[in-house]
Parts: sequence; C-alpha cells; structure tokens
Amino acid sequence: MRFVDEAIIKVHAGHGGRGAVSFRREKFIPYGGPDGGDGGKGADVYLVATDGINTLADFRYHRTFRAPNGQPGRSRECTGAAGADLEIAVPVGTSVTDADTEEQLGDLTEPGMRLLVAKGGKGGWGNTRFKSSTNRAPRKATPGLEGEKRELRLELKVMADVGLLGLPNAGKSTLIRAVSAAKPKVADYPFTTLHPNLGVVFVNDHRSFVMADIPGLIEGAADGAGLGIRFLKHLQRTRLLLHLVDIAPPDPDADPVADARAIVKELKRFSPELAAKERWLVLNKLDLLPPEEAEARCQDIVRRLRWKGPVWRISGLARQGTERLCQAIMTRLEELAAEEREEGGLDARHAGEHPSV
Repeated sequence: MRFVDEAIIKVHAGHGGRGAVSFRREKFIPYGGPDGGDGGKGADVYLVATDGINTLADFRYHRTFRAPNGQPGRSRECTGAAGADLEIAVPVGTSVTDADTEEQLGDLTEPGMRLLVAKGGKGGWGNTRFKSSTNRAPRKATPGLEGEKRELRLELKVMADVGLLGLPNAGKSTLIRAVSAAKPKVADYPFTTLHPNLGVVFVNDHRSFVMADIPGLIEGAADGAGLGIRFLKHLQRTRLLLHLVDIAPPDPDADPVADARAIVKELKRFSPELAAKERWLVLNKLDLLPPEEAEARCQDIVRRLRWKGPVWRISGLARQGTERLCQAIMTRLEELAAEEREEGGLDARHAGEHPSV
C-alpha cells in the first residue's frame, strides 16, 4: 500500500429528527390532548485512532462521510431514535485541523483515542411542547437542527522514539535494516527512500524503541527541493535524533562537513523546536576505508564541526558498532522517560515498552 501522510475529508453530522404533530385518539376520550414526541438527535462524527492502519491512503478514494439523521418523533410522546454515531478509523499519530479556520482540533496519539469532529443536530420539538392554557390543541412542531459540517485536514506524524537525519544515500535505510526487522529499499543511488519507514529495535526481550527513517534532505529543502522537507514533521514527536554522515562519499569533491551543516540549516529553517532536539552525530560507512584513514577522517569531521555532543562511529552495512549504539540509545531514552515522569508530563509511549506498530 502506498504511504500517504496527508488527506482532506468532509464530515457531515446527522440532522435532528422532526418533532411530531399528534393527538391522543382513545375510546371514551373524544378530546384527547397533544401527544407528539420530539425528534431524535442526529449522529455525531468521531475519529478513532486505530492500530493496524499505517497510512491515510484510504481517504484518497473515500473523502465524504455522512452520519445518520435522527428519526422523527412519534405519537404517545415517543421521542424518535437518535442516529448511531459515525466512527472513522484513522492511524495512530494523526493530527486533525479544521481546513477552513486552521483550528487545531486534536492529536490522536494513543490507540482507541476518540475525537469529536462534528456534532449532530438536536431533535425538533413535538406539539406536546406547545400545549398551554390558551392553546389546548397545538398543531405546531419544529424541524430538527442541522448537524455540523466540516472540512478536515488530516496529517499523519509517525510515532517514533528515534529519528534518522542525513543526506540522501547517507546510509539511513541500511542502518534501520541492520538494527530492526524493517526492510526499506536500499540501493547505491540517492533518494532510494521515498516515504518514512519505521523499525522496532529490540535491545533485549523487554526493552525496545521505534526508529524512523525519512527521505534524505538536500540543501534548499526548506524551499521545496528534494523530498525530505515534506517528511520532517514525522520527526517532531521523536525524543532523539541521529544525524548520519557518510565519511566516504562517492563524489571525491563532496565535503561531509559542509553537507552536515546544510542539514542543520534546513532543520532550523523548518522548525527551531525540532532543531533544538537532542541530536547525536553518527559517522557511517567505516567499512569503506582502512581503519587509520577512517579514524583520521572521523576526527577531522568532529573537529571542523566543533561538535560537542555524543559521537558514534559505525558501519551500518557491516553492523560494526550498531549494537553498542542501540544500547546507548535505549539507556538515553529510559533516562528521558524518567525525567518526564519526574516533571509530571509522562509521555504515554514509554521507551521500554513494546510499541504497537
């Protein structure tokens, strides 16, 4: 199935049912009073975060959703049946915005979460409501109110603990294949990855985290160049970013340091908050150079970048250093989760629990 991370849909809540005009007609009661009941309430529309759905692709073909109306009122003061609420299944991680007002309606970040997006109309009044001392036989009833109509913009932001950053062909897909069961396409040319990939990394039987690989960034991405800028939003919910740098680029004129700075520049242009996330430098493709040359090149990159944070040297293809990297990531995620608990803002996605993806 093709990955789709944005969709526009229209939702129509149900209208309220019309109130009834009715009079009692019973033997020996020739002048029975009004007994028309109210109309039923129109159905509401909910979005429900559902496991097992990983894309918004279905909304490309089914874009309009109508909830049932309430039933008309009946005699003997019986209220019409309310419309059954309409529940629309969406992937976990879906953000919902009113497309007309740009109002943020909510984020569905946990399986089973429900978000009311359109409220059904109230039922109309039956003629019993209009009975008075001066009007013993009212023939008036009111129609039900219309249900809400809305155009919604759905955006899927994948739920991951760790996000991978880097140029196209930096080895991000190779790394996620090496440490998880994910099988993204890998080839020796740029832009092999065309959509986000998720992989669950199991450190041991009871400790795991989710890693996200997005299409690589290029300079000018914030102005629409390349593919990655569209998918940077998928990193906004991560706790930790890994910035992969190819220490042995195939182009002899390429400068890994300049390329790394360009990535950070595009990150800041897209979102200062995302750029401020904790970021580790991961120097990849050690297997392509002799050990002494690889170490010298790594030291040169760190020195020229003036990097003060954690630095890891790996080969995703040879799985060199990847196990130690994953162990360190798991430990750091557990530390961050403990800090969140202390601050009272515990994220529901505990890093040490098995995620459901």
